[in-house]
Amino acid sequence: MKILVFGHSGQVATELRAFNCAGIQITALDRAAADLTDPTACAAAIEAHSPDAVINAAAYTAVDKAESDEANADLINAQAPAAMARVCAAGDIPFVSISTDYVFSGAGSDPWRPGDKTDPQGVYGRNKRDAENAIEAAGGRYAILRTSWVVSAHGNNFVKTMLRLGAERDALTVVADQIGGPTGAAEIAQACVTIAQTLVSEPHKSGIYHFAGAPDTSWADFARAIFDQAGITCAVTDIPSSDYPTPAKRPLNSRMDCSATHAAFGIPRPDWRSSLTQILTQLDVSKD
Repeated sequence: MKILVFGHSGQVATELRAFNCAGIQITALDRAAADLTDPTACAAAIEAHSPDAVINAAAYTAVDKAESDEANADLINAQAPAAMARVCAAGDIPFVSISTDYVFSGAGSDPWRPGDKTDPQGVYGRNKRDAENAIEAAGGRYAILRTSWVVSAHGNNFVKTMLRLGAERDALTVVADQIGGPTGAAEIAQACVTIAQTLVSEPHKSGIYHFAGAPDTSWADFARAIFDQAGITCAVTDIPSSDYPTPAKRPLNSRMDCSATHAAFGIPRPDWRSSLTQILTQLDVSKD
């Protein structure tokens, strides 16, 4: 099976490039091969490669910068995936695109279900919501996989930031009123491949799905777990989001109901504590 991946150096794309499974051939496109700010070029890349499935793992993920760079964020996060979806629909090619918990308001405490009303609070979330709508409207076989709190041994993410700050300081203040599921990029990559394979023979499973690590936790408690597993002595003090203002509003409630993903594809929620152990091993970080 030939899978064309948009994205190259991002966390999930990096894991997809390292994906090793018999019968799966991954081709990941970098910016030179497919400029995400040029939706027409993205569409042309799909036509040129004639893949069996397409995974969109590329995104403008600088959520704060997106607030002042809306045009580029819209091109990359909304217009490019829309163009990909239309070409895939025309060629009956399964299309898997990664989305986000930011499409929701972040209110309440109940886990968000795939069919819940979206209400993004910032540019990034609106871009992603617009992409979802366009992918559905394209009418092909597709899966939108909403995920949250992505971490890995690659790129910039919360785990690597905590390791750096924990080594430099004796104490940190970390937001404790945002609750969600940290999700390993490796697990997201595996889920995307599994879903793409399933859509080849079961197009009726097209739709929106959620995939996030378990159990739900706060950023502060996640930081404590990182320090514990890494053997770093650094005290964590809980603070509210209001004490750490950012240009883009973060959702307080990022809990996600992933039961439909398990039912349709046999993919359970991954335990983020195991994912964290694997990430620290890759980074050669241990209590010893």
